[in-house]
Amino acid sequence: MAPTAPSPSLESPPPAAPDEPLPGGVPAESPVPAREAPSPVPEPQPQPPLPGDIPPAQAVAPEPPLAPPPPPPEEFSLTGLPPLQIHGFASQGLIKTTKNNYLVKHSTRGSFEFTEAAINLTQSLTDRLRMGLQLFTSQIGSAGDFRVEADWYYLDYRFADWLGLRAGRTKVPFGLYNEINDIDAARVPILLPQAVYPLLSRDLLLAQTGLELYGYLRLGSAGGLEYRVYGGTLYAPAPPNSATLTVTDFSVPYTYGGRLMWETPLEGLRLGGSYLGLRADAAATIAASDPSMAASTLTQRLLFHLWIASAEFARDDLLLAAEFSRWIGRLDNTAQAAMSPPVTTRTDETDTRYYGMAAYRVARWLMPGAYYAGVFHDRKDLAGRGRYQHDIAATLRFDLNSFWLVKVEGHYMLGTGDVTNDLNGGLTADMLAERWFVFLAKTTAYF
Repeated sequence: MAPTAPSPSLESPPPAAPDEPLPGGVPAESPVPAREAPSPVPEPQPQPPLPGDIPPAQAVAPEPPLAPPPPPPEEFSLTGLPPLQIHGFASQGLIKTTKNNYLVKHSTRGSFEFTEAAINLTQSLTDRLRMGLQLFTSQIGSAGDFRVEADWYYLDYRFADWLGLRAGRTKVPFGLYNEINDIDAARVPILLPQAVYPLLSRDLLLAQTGLELYGYLRLGSAGGLEYRVYGGTLYAPAPPNSATLTVTDFSVPYTYGGRLMWETPLEGLRLGGSYLGLRADAAATIAASDPSMAASTLTQRLLFHLWIASAEFARDDLLLAAEFSRWIGRLDNTAQAAMSPPVTTRTDETDTRYYGMAAYRVARWLMPGAYYAGVFHDRKDLAGRGRYQHDIAATLRFDLNSFWLVKVEGHYMLGTGDVTNDLNGGLTADMLAERWFVFLAKTTAYF
């Protein structure tokens, strides 16, 4: 709601499918394949990007070739298949705000309800077929509550470089970093820009269950194109009940979308665009103020269209990234009280969301980063601090060794456009403090 990899050599084979899990559970995007003309400069690094010399356990390894050569006999299991790959991570964070509860209910007092852990297993079944599964658990305030869920799972068959098919629950390729939104070791900031990657919307934006087509097209001296197209549904928890409202039904009938990324001839530069559409339906009962009266009913239909334009430059120790997004929503409400005809209302809103981010590795163990992000709810009506939010963030990432890192981060906030009233005693966003700060610390171990 990203670690670097060694660049492939000029003779490197075609990349594997985009969701190949890596140490720490990081899904690797298709790396830039070999250019047709030799160059003395190393090839661009694959996404997710974290420039610099990352320790081996954290680095994104080059993806296996389409038809990898068989390993020595001693590396095979008793089944004759390559060894089962197992990776995982565990993170613990602290969040403290000067005003306004943010992400968790008691952040103004300081909260350790900021925990994530996962373990994943992957297995190649043939040269072209593979499978994978990740189990994930978390607690971020009231979200997650340490429920163990199948974060992603899939069967993947690659027909050729330009065409592969994946079925199961796969991460949504939205923007540059949606697929690593829950993986602390795969990025510099503790919080990715919440304007574009909201942590509390993880259930709706992170993964979809259905089918996905993907591939990579070589363009010779013009670079290459990576595409992913998907369609399916989402299994998200129902919204919480309140004192007067009880949710009786919630579903997401469909979601669909895709992403196109151009690996440009300029080393380290890639440009692209993503689109996501979905529909969500809900039904609830509303208790009457008079206990002797029958409850009224409420049905809702939400249509959501999200698009985002992305640009990233990752070379040597430097990372620069920027994204601009529009989130277009339509909500149809139908309320019906006892002995009364139904009343239908419609609400439309277009959010503008964007950020610019930079990071630079100054030493093997230290990488600072910073970003500015903005959210505007309906640019036609910006009256009130609840209609906008500016976020200026700075991070220090310390890589203590190949399996352990620590981060500290500070945010200056202006506006409350992304603050929820249920975390703040029911107060509306316009009633909260306009200027406030967020401080975070987090440590992650991974293998």
